[in-house]
Amino acid sequence: MRYLGELRDGEMFKETYLCKQLQILKTKAGKSYYSMLIQDKTGIKDAKVWELGPGIEHFDTMDYIHIEGQVTCFQGSLQLNVKRVRKCQEGEYDPADYMPSTDKNVEDMYKELLRYVDKIKEPHVKKLAQSFFVEDKDFALRFKRHSAAKSVHHGFMGGLLEHTLGVVRLCDYLADQYPLIQRDLLLVSAMFHDLGKLDEISSFPENDYTDEGNLLGHIFIGTAKLNERMKTIPGFPKKMASEIMHCILAHHGELEYGSPKKPALMEALALSMADNLDAKLQTMKEILTGEEDKNDWLGFQRLFESNVRRTSDYE
Repeated sequence: MRYLGELRDGEMFKETYLCKQLQILKTKAGKSYYSMLIQDKTGIKDAKVWELGPGIEHFDTMDYIHIEGQVTCFQGSLQLNVKRVRKCQEGEYDPADYMPSTDKNVEDMYKELLRYVDKIKEPHVKKLAQSFFVEDKDFALRFKRHSAAKSVHHGFMGGLLEHTLGVVRLCDYLADQYPLIQRDLLLVSAMFHDLGKLDEISSFPENDYTDEGNLLGHIFIGTAKLNERMKTIPGFPKKMASEIMHCILAHHGELEYGSPKKPALMEALALSMADNLDAKLQTMKEILTGEEDKNDWLGFQRLFESNVRRTSDYE
């Protein structure tokens, strides 16, 4: 298979991809055309069908389609100019080729996360973490496979686990550096800060916002689910429950970034900073590794409000 990440400007192609999105639009002259987002495990590319003739068979969003055409460059990014399309039948494709996934070992990451669960000392908090990550096998399976975002950072299978583990590691380090931090509170809040992503974003291949996600958002969803679970644990300290929920409610740091509350606890502040650090560095990594243009300067990046440059290679 020729993956999207391998295509180069000017090349002709004949390959099967997943149609992530399909729109029927019109040119300024009133002529209809198809605008598509095409996906495989290496990423997503913009595609256009300018001529809706006999070679363009019927297909819909989330169909696997065999397309033929040429790679072009538009405003600095590669685009597929599609000449022929047909919908593929089952057996013509392997879905695993079309699902972007973490480049890390999922089982190794999950085992490491469980080691952090074992570090928790307070019995009620430890029981809370175990009730999800150890005892709930269905939850564990979903958590290992889910993404952490529709796009921007960790938007791939295993992304939720990779991001959560990254934040937990940072929080554990911060607890070492600042003894005033309550480690158990910070670790459990880090483990569950994006719990709501499981319901905010649908599973692959869709990986899109659900109705619940659009209406409520992952911060509210996750806090509500965690509150329900804490109520099932006999004698769970009321203050501890409120502090855990506060950390999750405040983990985006600012009201304008979607947090219902700003951090009022040292642990909430540490969590918001760890979450932001892991997300921003991963976003930068995805920009640097996903850019077809290998020039040093990669242009203005809206998320960083800066013209981004590759670091010099000193070796």
